[in-house]
Amino acid sequence: MLPIIAIDGPAGAGKSTVTKLVAARLGLLFLDTGAMYRAIAWLVLEANLALDQEQKIAELVSQAKIVLTGTQVVVNGIDVTGLIRSPAVTSKVSEIAALGVVRVELVKQQQAIGAQGGIVAEGRDMCSYVFPDAQVKIFLTASVQERARRRQMDLVDGRQGEFSLEQLEKSIADRDLIDSTREISPLKKADDAVEIISDNLTIDEVVDRIVRMYQQAIATAHL
Repeated sequence: MLPIIAIDGPAGAGKSTVTKLVAARLGLLFLDTGAMYRAIAWLVLEANLALDQEQKIAELVSQAKIVLTGTQVVVNGIDVTGLIRSPAVTSKVSEIAALGVVRVELVKQQQAIGAQGGIVAEGRDMCSYVFPDAQVKIFLTASVQERARRRQMDLVDGRQGEFSLEQLEKSIADRDLIDSTREISPLKKADDAVEIISDNLTIDEVVDRIVRMYQQAIATAHL
């Protein structure tokens, strides 16, 4: 079985971009768990459900069919690739993802996908909870200021409106707090994960480092 690469880290650290590139370089499946949680957040907002309506949210999640193909995200037959990156979804996804009924169901789906190995998975609890036995574990992070700067550039490029760095820094810091203090599988660096701080690194430098770790894991497995 090919190794699993698990990449954790806070919002805006570049996990999705790096994971896509690593998967493409190695010819592995890209498992964008963040997109799965965003898809559920979008469904909850579309259904106009409150966070305390857990039974209805549980039904929504259990019936949701999420299909990830490359960078495309389809939920219940609707292409939501762009919709799940909206500020409205971004502002709610951490709270919705923290719900036990959401996490339990999506973790089942993620573990089923990873059962055969050969995937690159990114999220907030890949190393510590979803794939604790992954052969390559990365905690990819960056300062709040750097992540806010990147997010601002993404919003401008995507023509999703203009937000000040101060607004974005507060939003990211608030999300970090929710992610790291939630009861179920909080965001944290696994003891055996390698931390990569990307503030002063190019995307290619981060990708190269992870690819080397994967190649070393393959070589070690064959010793």
